[in-house]
Amino acid sequence: MRQYTTLQWENTNGIAKITLNRPDAANSINLEMAQELMHAAMVCDEDSSIRAVILTATGNMFCAGGDVPSFKAAGDDVGLLLKDVTARFARMTAPLIIAINGTAAGAGFSLAVSGDIALAADTAKFTMAYTGIGASPDGGASVYLPRLIGLRRSQELMFTNRVLSAQEALDWGLLTKVVSPENLMVEAETLASKLASGPKMAHGQIKQLLLGSYSNSLETQLEIESRGIAKCVSSPEGREGLLAFSEKRKPDFKSVS
Repeated sequence: MRQYTTLQWENTNGIAKITLNRPDAANSINLEMAQELMHAAMVCDEDSSIRAVILTATGNMFCAGGDVPSFKAAGDDVGLLLKDVTARFARMTAPLIIAINGTAAGAGFSLAVSGDIALAADTAKFTMAYTGIGASPDGGASVYLPRLIGLRRSQELMFTNRVLSAQEALDWGLLTKVVSPENLMVEAETLASKLASGPKMAHGQIKQLLLGSYSNSLETQLEIESRGIAKCVSSPEGREGLLAFSEKRKPDFKSVS
């Protein structure tokens, strides 16, 4: 496995854990981190043994966004890599849990809300921040924010750089759950273990259904649903689920996938 310098990587019992690790730079994303995140996302997407992914960070910040001083030297490379990272995470089969340990700004905000589950410490704060440096949002913010909180609130965050507390972000619908800082990783790891023991194919199908739900017509989405459920129930995991139901026991999806 590749050795990272800006990330920490673990892969245990089907759970990959990616930790942003530039605490002295507020975990801001420079070209090297973007490259390493892209590599980690590819591994999570292509390694069939990975059944759930946790993304978190070291230190007091989750991610301050792009490393502005490095932007000039990196040119367009950082933005292009972040685009690919977001797409990889969105389309991989394994569910992505974001464990937000501190402030998320700019691209860090975009990254924080891009997961399938978003947990945050109650001390976390959120701000778009882009226009403060004369930039527009990236990292999927213009996709995820309107879906999660609606157009008006997305406009307010992007135009004004309003800072949201973790509780406000939860109330608005940006987060799944807010917990104390000391319980954040316990919650994330418990949930990851639960997801990792679940039906991998069904989880991947759910992700694809939700990605297409805003762009497909009703008939198209119904067709994709129909094909997806047929594929799931005829798979080894689906047969195990049906058998376990008939036998009144808990299914063992890991043993058949």
